[in-house]
Amino acid sequence: MNDTSPEQDRALEAEAMKWLALQQEIAPAGHWDELRGQPQPTDTLAPATLPTTPAHKPSITEPAASPRASHTTISPAWQNFFGALPPDPGTRASELNARMAHVQRQVRDNGITYNVYAAADQPQRPWSLDLFPLMLGPTDWQQIAAGVVQRMQLLERIMADAYGPQQLVLSGQLPAALVHGHPGYLAAMHGVAPVGGRYLSLAAFDLARGPDGCWWLLSQRTQAPSGLGYLLENRQIVSRQFPQAFESLSVQRLAETYRALIDGIKARSPAGASAHIALLTPGPYNETYFEHAYLARYLGLSLVQGHDLTVRDEKLYLKTLQGLQPVHGLLKRVDDDWLDPLELRAESTLGVPGLLQAVRCGNVLVANTPGSGFLESNALLGFMPALARELLGQDLQLPAIPSWWCGEAAALQDVLPRLQTCVIKPTYPYHSDRQSFEPVPGHTLSRREQDEWAGRILRDPDAHTLQSWLPLSYQPTWQTGADGAPSIQSRPVVLRVFAVADAQGGWQILPGGLARLGTREGIASMQRGGSSADVWVQGAALSPSAPPSSAPLPLAAHAEAPAQRQRLVTSRAAENLFWMGRYTERTENTLRLVRLSLEILGGENQHLPSLLNFISRMAMRHGMVRAGVPSAAQAHRVFERSLIAGLWDQEMATSVGFNLRAVRLAAASVRERLSPEHWRLLEQAEARFFSASSHTPLPDSLSVQSLLTDTSQMLAALTGAQTDRMSRDDGWRLLSIGRHIERLEFLSTALIEALPLGLIGEQAGFDAVLELFDSTISFHAQYQQSRTPQALLDLLVTHPDNPRSLGWVAHTLRARLRRMAPLADGATLPLADGLPDLIEMRPESLWPVNQPALPVGAEPPLTLPLLTILGQCQTAAREVSDQLCALFFSHSGQARYSVGA
Repeated sequence: MNDTSPEQDRALEAEAMKWLALQQEIAPAGHWDELRGQPQPTDTLAPATLPTTPAHKPSITEPAASPRASHTTISPAWQNFFGALPPDPGTRASELNARMAHVQRQVRDNGITYNVYAAADQPQRPWSLDLFPLMLGPTDWQQIAAGVVQRMQLLERIMADAYGPQQLVLSGQLPAALVHGHPGYLAAMHGVAPVGGRYLSLAAFDLARGPDGCWWLLSQRTQAPSGLGYLLENRQIVSRQFPQAFESLSVQRLAETYRALIDGIKARSPAGASAHIALLTPGPYNETYFEHAYLARYLGLSLVQGHDLTVRDEKLYLKTLQGLQPVHGLLKRVDDDWLDPLELRAESTLGVPGLLQAVRCGNVLVANTPGSGFLESNALLGFMPALARELLGQDLQLPAIPSWWCGEAAALQDVLPRLQTCVIKPTYPYHSDRQSFEPVPGHTLSRREQDEWAGRILRDPDAHTLQSWLPLSYQPTWQTGADGAPSIQSRPVVLRVFAVADAQGGWQILPGGLARLGTREGIASMQRGGSSADVWVQGAALSPSAPPSSAPLPLAAHAEAPAQRQRLVTSRAAENLFWMGRYTERTENTLRLVRLSLEILGGENQHLPSLLNFISRMAMRHGMVRAGVPSAAQAHRVFERSLIAGLWDQEMATSVGFNLRAVRLAAASVRERLSPEHWRLLEQAEARFFSASSHTPLPDSLSVQSLLTDTSQMLAALTGAQTDRMSRDDGWRLLSIGRHIERLEFLSTALIEALPLGLIGEQAGFDAVLELFDSTISFHAQYQQSRTPQALLDLLVTHPDNPRSLGWVAHTLRARLRRMAPLADGATLPLADGLPDLIEMRPESLWPVNQPALPVGAEPPLTLPLLTILGQCQTAAREVSDQLCALFFSHSGQARYSVGA
């Protein structure tokens, strides 16, 4: 019965027409239209291409409409969504454009990236996120959630049988080729009881809506499913663009499921609620590393790589500055093959030798238990209905796309004649030791290509699985065309849903998911340039959860409040923080030196031999020009052009560009410790600086000086982020120590180079030294025009409050080393004591009053106390660096390669 009046119907239809006027591309015929809540009618699509299952009724929020209605109707959820926007169509388009720009800016600002092959010398690819969310009504979600819970129960039972009695294989209900013959099955784990009584802690299910309005399962991921971090960022960004619609649609929240995941892992781990959980990542070059760092930060986990961990006495430990710390649970983002080079891939550098033995002994919970890879096979879907009846005594509530494993003679004979209506998929995807390939839609193949594929299938039937082709539903997206005109365009969508095991022994389904959008021609994976969308599950109803399979496990909330703990700093993170500090300081030092050099070469003092020799010697000493380049005194302009060219030289020079990129590389390995603003500063500074390197010819001196000024300002902000926006733990102290080691050596070296050239004895040279120490303003404020050696040394060597003073640097470095003493059984105390105590000295003791300023070219007397002190500063800085590396970093292995050194 219709509850609205004809006038209201006409008003709604008029409102819908306003929005549909913005839509340039609708869903193709025969596909479900998410915007309209119904399929686009077709008379040409062959019924044989569509999967059918009489046991499942379509879940359709709107009744089937006539062809005319399909062009004028918007589903109620989308009417609600659009209702909060301005009524004028032109204003609406402008408003949506502004919100889309905000989404893209937020993605960039948050540093959200997804890279196919992340490389040090290539920019990060921003995550692609659409403005509109995928809408799921309560009825749709109940079907999905209940079906996913049931399938999680089934997968757990299948894995328990495969690594236990193996009755399914022995009885012929599951082919041995899909279990023992699958590369993802780990025979080394057979007979091993899962830690905590559960094999699976989380899984992902890829779903698509068919033309019947029903959701169909396409695939399942159990090894290391990605998306949990990206979907959370999607939610935070998109929900802020439409706050009124988000509230009016009663969109379910996500945070509770993340807490349930961690509480469940802790409850099942050997140490219970006090367990130390870590997230195992392949490292910063992995395409989803952003998500790994984001999840570790959001969930409060230690982000670790394989060489951060070690197995001792069949227990897993994390190498930290505080020594070896036990790890009780591991949320892995590394595929099983690479987990343990002792028992699996010997060439793996991503895993931990002995990890499987630690799991077998029950000393560490790995989520998911190694060996779940065989559950991801596309061929397994065809056996699931019968297995559900056998193991659960139930019919599956969530249907899977019809699948035929070609290793069965009967299935092969049945489906091969219908190759053109199917999708050809590998039985063993993601495994290099078995035949694998990208899925191939049969209807896109010519007759000759179909015959070729049929021949491949017949030659190796086990490696091939055929699935029915499912016309995917189409989701509205906000696009800007080549002409700049915005419009609503439809794109195919696949929904990834996540299930997690909670602390009570049941399953929770994340009330949302990750929607992946493809091109108009078909779905695209994120590796191939696809986009994503947020997923809004409407209604206040709770997601279904499975009842506990055993007695409830203790909740983390019931445990006593933990004592305040210091954040663990892994040896790898410590080394990268140390080098991050050193390279940051090197970048500032070299940048200041280049700016000073260009000012001298282009200013009134460009012909002073002492200044030219000074900048030449400093540039050569710090690798800012290539070997063999004539000095500034020999070839003024050649030196200047070489200095500019060296700014971006990544091979032969170690100037500003080299050091700036090294900062970012070191920071990438500790990204979970950095705020989004900190990381954004790094990326922006690097991107802006290197954008000038593409100019042909190279920029002139004035343009370069302007670029260096901008970069200097960004580095000042970066220094502020390192100083005031990071927790002052042992890792931060190492970062600070790294900066002060560099500063102490650079500034003492600068004075040693300046003295024999007589720079202190002439005004231009005096001012150049002040500029290099970044102390010009301080000197003029305190000493006005008193240009004596004693005044200079008071500010630059012995001053207790000038952060560019050697005395201040040594004093601060000494304090940091003393704070580190407990971590090394006091071994840093001699290093602290070895630093000269410059603050207690008087300038007159370093440069006697009766000692005049040296004229240009005069060698300073060997008895000058200042030379001895400067030499001590250089020696102490190098000694501290070497000893710290030996104390803290010598066992961190490959971390040294992550800083570009």
